[in-house]
Amino acid sequence: MTLAINPKDLVCMDDVAGRYHFRVELAYARDDNLLFGERIYRENARLWLYRELAEIVCEAANSCYETHGLRFILYDGLRTIEAQEAMMRTRRALDNPHWTESPRLLSTPGIGGHPRGMAIDIGLEDESGNLIDMGCPFDFLAKSPHPEHNPAHRKSEHSRKIKQNRAILDNAMVKASENLETPIMLLAEEWWDFRLLPEFYKVHAPISEIALPENMKMMG
Repeated sequence: MTLAINPKDLVCMDDVAGRYHFRVELAYARDDNLLFGERIYRENARLWLYRELAEIVCEAANSCYETHGLRFILYDGLRTIEAQEAMMRTRRALDNPHWTESPRLLSTPGIGGHPRGMAIDIGLEDESGNLIDMGCPFDFLAKSPHPEHNPAHRKSEHSRKIKQNRAILDNAMVKASENLETPIMLLAEEWWDFRLLPEFYKVHAPISEIALPENMKMMG
């Protein structure tokens, strides 16, 4: 039996951004996103996270800024089933069928942390808004998920500086999760992806657009 997620358990990160050292740049509400090059979410969509993950992100963002002077960029959180389905229908996804072959680079609709608001995609920038070099851009998808062919993989080879940059983000998130006693998983294939543990999110049902009030819907 799976548990339905109450929309009241989702936090709008746009609404709390002014109190923490992060900004929201919802990637798929833009038509110039790197991955698809076309808009998936509606233009006024907002970024929602399950409350436990939201708390981790807020604490980690402040810690990262206080320690390193770097600010979080939040690119994506809740990704409804319908949004995942729309991603599969984009021209770029259709042109790259290997993205849906095992091991998948694009999740099956309804699978994973994102359709439950239990995964977050994060980048880093300095106080002037300059992106921190993480070895490849957010949402870079390689032809292969394996470390030797995928610069986004957490075990891929990079310069010492890039490894240090990634460690700053990883350590901030892991430390906050430990402080709040909520374990997280760092997705191996994507340096930007942090999520609650599978044994937690798998007992919750993925979220459909029809289950959300109008102000929370991601799609047009």
